[in-house]
Amino acid sequence: MRKKSRSKTPSNLSALKERIVLICQSSIKPISYKLLCRELGVKDKITKNQVKFLLKNLMAEKRVKEFEHGRYGVNQIAETLTGRLDKRSSGAAYFICDSLEVDAYISQKNVGQTLGGDLVDVVLTGGYKGKNPEARVVGVVERQRTTYVGNIRLDKRHCFLTPDNSKVGTDFYIPADKVNGAKDGDKVLVEILDWPKRAKSPFARVKKILGVAGEHHAEIHAILSEYGLPYQFPKDVDAYVAAIEEKISPQEIAKRRDMRAVPTFTIDPHDAKDFDDALSIQRVDRGWEIGVHIADVSHYVKEGTPLNDEAYQRATSVYLVDRVIPMLPEKLSNKVCSLRPEEEKLCFSAVFIIDEKANVLDEWFGRTVIYSNHRFTYEEAQEVIETNKGPYAESLSLMNSLAKKMRRSRIEHGAITFDRVEVKFKLDKENNPHGVYFKYAKDANKLIEEFMLLANKSVAAFIGKNENGSPSKKPFVYRIHDVPDPEKLTNFSTFVQQFGHKMTSQSPSEIAKSMNRILSDVSGEKEENMVELLAIRTMSKAKYTTENIGHYGLGFDYYSHFTSPIRRWPDVMVHRLLQTYLDGGKVENKPQIEEQCQHASAMEKLATEAERSSIKYMQVKYLLGKEGHQFDGLISGVTEYGIFVELIDSLCEGLVSMRDLRDDHYDLDKATFKLIGRSTGNKFQLGDLVRIKVKQVDLVKKQLDFQMA
Repeated sequence: MRKKSRSKTPSNLSALKERIVLICQSSIKPISYKLLCRELGVKDKITKNQVKFLLKNLMAEKRVKEFEHGRYGVNQIAETLTGRLDKRSSGAAYFICDSLEVDAYISQKNVGQTLGGDLVDVVLTGGYKGKNPEARVVGVVERQRTTYVGNIRLDKRHCFLTPDNSKVGTDFYIPADKVNGAKDGDKVLVEILDWPKRAKSPFARVKKILGVAGEHHAEIHAILSEYGLPYQFPKDVDAYVAAIEEKISPQEIAKRRDMRAVPTFTIDPHDAKDFDDALSIQRVDRGWEIGVHIADVSHYVKEGTPLNDEAYQRATSVYLVDRVIPMLPEKLSNKVCSLRPEEEKLCFSAVFIIDEKANVLDEWFGRTVIYSNHRFTYEEAQEVIETNKGPYAESLSLMNSLAKKMRRSRIEHGAITFDRVEVKFKLDKENNPHGVYFKYAKDANKLIEEFMLLANKSVAAFIGKNENGSPSKKPFVYRIHDVPDPEKLTNFSTFVQQFGHKMTSQSPSEIAKSMNRILSDVSGEKEENMVELLAIRTMSKAKYTTENIGHYGLGFDYYSHFTSPIRRWPDVMVHRLLQTYLDGGKVENKPQIEEQCQHASAMEKLATEAERSSIKYMQVKYLLGKEGHQFDGLISGVTEYGIFVELIDSLCEGLVSMRDLRDDHYDLDKATFKLIGRSTGNKFQLGDLVRIKVKQVDLVKKQLDFQMA
């Protein structure tokens, strides 16, 4: 705010007028009439009336604008900003744009006829909601989508669709002649037709009836439709794949490094069908030669083919609770490319000479042919490691020892380690959940992880770094991970202080060491769950790009994805680029590579959201019929409207609404993630152990309501 003036009120109205403009210009936010008079030093009623007159005059001249009732600012020509709309169920929204440091807030009255995710033009109004500047939508540039999934509400007079995604921000009106046979309670896919100027809701037509809301088939197909996931491959792709030769020709083998005689095995989940990677090991003069062999998908997926285009559009395999939506057709993903036991396979390999201290002495990259001698599940490999008995016991023991040394070195160099448990559902023949089990990362899992990380970082450094250590200018695909957001880091630091833990945030390396120390210190303590949960939320999101900044979470200066081309498009890109550089070629299409990186990042996010939706649906289904039952849980979220609780035995998450906390009126302390009772002083904090009772299970809304037991 401009320094307060102590001078007397000017008698000259034109001078007073210019002072009003000057004060409005100097004010960061729109200034109230009362504060404006105080800044002018105006106290008498006559001059205050003059100020009102001059403000009206200035607004008529369009030099000053009343941004909201009684608040004024200079009427500069508003710059139009373009970005995405993140809508809330309340109808308000946040505007996300690269040119704004903080997302802009848009009230319900200013969102116009928009839907969540739309690309829109906005202008800043000059107001603020907390730290967020306020904005107003002035136009829709592009709808994010034209089809939506939801539940039909049909009566004798009207038909509406309530979208499954609450962030869409509105219901859809369906005219009587566009219902197309849908009934009340059906789950359907609709297509937007129009949004008349004075209509509260867009008009739509029923495009497809998916089934009755709440039924398994309907809900899973609703997830596929909601996220635009394909049911099957196009006919031209099927025809192309059918013609692919499965047998490896002698001519192809002659082009490659033949590693069929080297002992090789895979380690994968018990239910895996696509085996991306295999490991080989043999003794050499300087230590051990360890090969990381990856399915050579790029040999079969050729540029300019229908298969290539379809794989790029999908960009990733999507793992729903009861099915996989693969990036590649089954013939490739489960058969031709999959490194199945006792079969010869074409691979792209990273081969390392490693000494007993886990130092990499030499490396080689290129195309190979291998023979997989054995297939381990993680459980089988773990048993061999623990008992030192069984197939390849000596090799597994050695590789496990090397992996532990590599992991220790990673942590010392700044890698942050999270060991979150993954929950899986046991399904019957009708895909109903009848139990849960947890997946823990044991030595066998970590063994595979370390050698995959070694291959990924080594390939990235091989391309991204010159011999003198300087960054190369070769276009490449990097998997980057930025440092934590400073504000989130400050919140985390403030939070852990109450438990006696100190967070150092002077440099990225110090942050990582401090984070690891805290995670280690809280292990086994009552605050372990909430500290680890909040630490994960503090981290940035990883993404693909051609502009390398390193991977903060792993502590790597160079990192890429090389090891899963059956299920990830960026790995296919990496294989192609690596081979081009190994052949001495040049790559000139960096903008096109960056575009593919952005597409892959977007599809990865979409796949994650779809997977979470299917898990949420299955969690709700798992608790169906268990209303009134009591469970132990941990508080996983604290908000103004209640607390989220994650059940210990199933990781199902539900909400205890604020209105069900009847013993007191609770206030939210955002700094410590607590709800505090005004009268009793009772506290509910992130990570607290609580006992709840299942109040309501809504399969249609995919919603769990709990109350304190």
